[in-house]
Amino acid sequence: MTPLAPSSAGEPAAALPWWRPAFLARWLARQLLLVTAVAGGLSVLFVSAFGHSWFRSFVYTFCISLGCASFTQAFRLLAGWGRCRVYERMGWPLEGSTSWPGWPLMLICLVAGTTLGYGSGVWLGNQITGQHMRGPFDAPLGALLGTLGFSLLPGIGLTFIFLWRGKAAAAEARAETLRRQAAETQLRLLESQLEPHMLFNTLANLRVLIGMDADRAQAMLDHLIAFLRATLAASQAERHALRDEFARLADYLALMQVRMGQRLRFEFDLPPEAADLPVPPLLLQPLVENAIKHGLEPHVEGGTLWVRAVVMTDGVRLDVEDDGAGYAPPATPAPGSGFGTRQIRERLAVVYGARASLQVQARPGGGTLASIHVPRPSAASPS
Repeated sequence: MTPLAPSSAGEPAAALPWWRPAFLARWLARQLLLVTAVAGGLSVLFVSAFGHSWFRSFVYTFCISLGCASFTQAFRLLAGWGRCRVYERMGWPLEGSTSWPGWPLMLICLVAGTTLGYGSGVWLGNQITGQHMRGPFDAPLGALLGTLGFSLLPGIGLTFIFLWRGKAAAAEARAETLRRQAAETQLRLLESQLEPHMLFNTLANLRVLIGMDADRAQAMLDHLIAFLRATLAASQAERHALRDEFARLADYLALMQVRMGQRLRFEFDLPPEAADLPVPPLLLQPLVENAIKHGLEPHVEGGTLWVRAVVMTDGVRLDVEDDGAGYAPPATPAPGSGFGTRQIRERLAVVYGARASLQVQARPGGGTLASIHVPRPSAASPS
């Protein structure tokens, strides 16, 4: 009676993984459910209007709807495949779904699918009920046209509905892609600002050391070259493992030890289950720089810097802690102050949304504790 309209009309090609068994099973289940619903609705109509038997009405409407749906879908996919081949051969850009042939071909698919589906459905219904209902090919022309017209109208309506839904889904997918690209662009911009900031701080430390101890300054410059070579290569990746973040921090702290000597001590604690956690490059670097600049350098006897990862039920907490002089934000911040923590918060918002956070607080007994909470990859926002 009613040919099943394509449920994927208008969707982008990437949304149609027909070769995946799980997707195909869900798609077939939805089609069968829709066929059953259409058959049930038409059966209620025929029973109420004409007093037909419920069993006979449901068997025929189900078989005819299933036949129309099967033939129409097969013709649609075949026409969509042929359209793709023609576009590829002619070198034309192909937009929209690879399974949507366009309205002219779709109308032909509807007419052909309805005609063949109606005939096969009547034959199958006759086999099940043992009765003889005339098919489209042994009925008078007027009756044939009336039956096909009645069947085509719901089919065209369903096609409009599913095409609109498919286009809406495709538009939403494109909008989500644009939002993700914008977020990635913003993240890369933040990282491009952070890398020169880190380099500026390191060069400022080197300038101070040049006037104090030329030999140590030379050693520090050698460390700086090796550190930048590794860091700049790693920073080209959108994410890297937490173990790589710790390795870059170890390089940086070894560089700072050339200047501060025994006044700087550091300890790392990275549990094996957190080592592979993907994080943005240079995520902890500003916190380590702040701990040295505001906590350990002003402290005459220096101090210890702890960098640790703590696995929690809802994610991982990354701590940067020092026992130095501590840091109290000035009442009137100097230009450029707070750059590192601001960049961290913005990058966390881009990558993880509201599920990540940064907290900086005074450490009992002196010093500062900065903590970043990041969700597990399965709970993180896609970027």
